[in-house]
Amino acid sequence: MSINTSGFLTTAFVKRVEKPWGFEIIYTPPEAPVTGKILHVLAGKRLSLQYHDQKSESLCLIKGEARIVLSNSKGTIEELNMELNKGYYIQPGQKHRVIAISDIDFIEASTPEKGNTFRIEDDANRQDETEAIRAMDNRGWKK
Repeated sequence: MSINTSGFLTTAFVKRVEKPWGFEIIYTPPEAPVTGKILHVLAGKRLSLQYHDQKSESLCLIKGEARIVLSNSKGTIEELNMELNKGYYIQPGQKHRVIAISDIDFIEASTPEKGNTFRIEDDANRQDETEAIRAMDNRGWKK
C-alpha cells in the first residue's frame, strides 16, 4: 500500500485471512471508515454462531447456496435460505451464522472491526475475538 503526498491511497489494498471454513479477502485498508470483505465458505462449513458488541454488518450472497441464522427481536433463532444478491442487515448484539450448502461467496460491508466478537458455537473451537486477537496473523487461528 502506498499513500501519496496528499494522503490518498495510490495502490490497491488486499489482505487474505485463512479461516477454518475457507477464507476472507479484506479489501479496505485498516484506516477506512468501513470494512469490506469477500468471504469464501466451503460446502458443508459454517461460520460461528456469534454476535458483536459494536459492529453492524450487511451480508450479500453473490455465489452458491446458503442459509443464514439470525436472532429476531424476541431473541428467537430463525434460519432462512439466503437469496442471491439481496442484503441481510445484522445489528450489534444480534446472533447470526452463515451455513454453506454449496461453496459460496458473499460480501460483507460493516462498520470498522472494533470491540468483541462473542462466539456462542464454533466448529473449530475458536475463542471470542478481541481487538488484540484480531491484530494477530490470521486472527490467532492457524490452518
